[in-house]
Amino acid sequence: MEELIQVEAVAKSYGKHQVHRDLSLSIRQGECFTLLGPSGCGKTVLLRLIAGFEAPDAGRISIGGRVVSDPAGGVDVSPDRRGLGMVFQDYAVWPHMTVFDNVAYPLKIAKMSRQELTDRVMETIAMVGMAGLEKRLPSELSGGQQQRVALARALAARPSLLLLDEPLTNLDANLREEMRFEIRELQRKLDTTVLYVTHDQEVALALSDRLAVMDETGRIRQTGSPWEIFERPADPFVFNFMGTANFLPVRREGDDWLVGGGVQKISAPPKIDLSPGSSPASGLLYAVGFRPSDVRIAQPGAEVGLRGIVRRASFLGAMMDYLVEVDGATLRTAIETHEALSGGLMFRDGDSCVVSFLDLHWFDAEKLTGVVEL
Repeated sequence: MEELIQVEAVAKSYGKHQVHRDLSLSIRQGECFTLLGPSGCGKTVLLRLIAGFEAPDAGRISIGGRVVSDPAGGVDVSPDRRGLGMVFQDYAVWPHMTVFDNVAYPLKIAKMSRQELTDRVMETIAMVGMAGLEKRLPSELSGGQQQRVALARALAARPSLLLLDEPLTNLDANLREEMRFEIRELQRKLDTTVLYVTHDQEVALALSDRLAVMDETGRIRQTGSPWEIFERPADPFVFNFMGTANFLPVRREGDDWLVGGGVQKISAPPKIDLSPGSSPASGLLYAVGFRPSDVRIAQPGAEVGLRGIVRRASFLGAMMDYLVEVDGATLRTAIETHEALSGGLMFRDGDSCVVSFLDLHWFDAEKLTGVVEL
């Protein structure tokens, strides 16, 4: 698949604050690509650099094989000449213009003929589910409808690249879910390349063909498909950021791997040399990471596993959420309430239990520094 956007060794700072340093990224033609990371990590800054609202201090940005930003070469193409559309978090629709005029605005700037403009605007308004509302002002629309107007305005000129800066943040949960599927459907229908910025892992997983996970320093920790990012995290930061994560400390004692500060054994990681002298005889060496959904909880004696004590049992309606202590370390697991009721797994605080695991990720304990406390 052909690359549409290339970001090469880009650097950007504001005063003494370095936002990006030597950042490189490529986005393919026709894909929905998401920048995912915590607030303040520089996602929006990178989006604005690609859009042309900001200029990099160093590096080069190309769109469709054309260099649009290159400080060393004196290149800085203005946003209106980059062939893109953009939707902001706060909608940014013109309050004094009707829906029709808001959507028509970029087409008027492009001097499109009146009939073609009218046809394109009405087609795009219908495309975002706003047919019949073209004469309304933004003050007469809900937040979700205003965001649809902003999306229609960005799509009206049929840009090769659509930039979306956390466009669903101000919407309620049900509308967010509805809109993210609509955006995906529009992207596929128009075959437009989308660059989406969000801190919401669920939105990123639902929308993306590929995504890049950024940390608080602006560094890209991993790029891949949603499945690759979730199931094959490159490091503890990615694993921890992509959803509720458990980490249990594991130490080596001879040829055994023991959990926490106790003597319960866990299966050795498959790629670690257990030959004598391959590592210190004892001490915290690794940690196993797993999701609450990867934990099976059972009554003592019912299954083989690690013995634990339920420290907190929380009824969440459809789910039972348990905090379990295993030899001084804690983990969370969840089970559907109907399954807990039918299987005799309605534990109370202080009850003994047994836990086992469906999937484990092994991490070097040193890499967890700054990610999670063990």
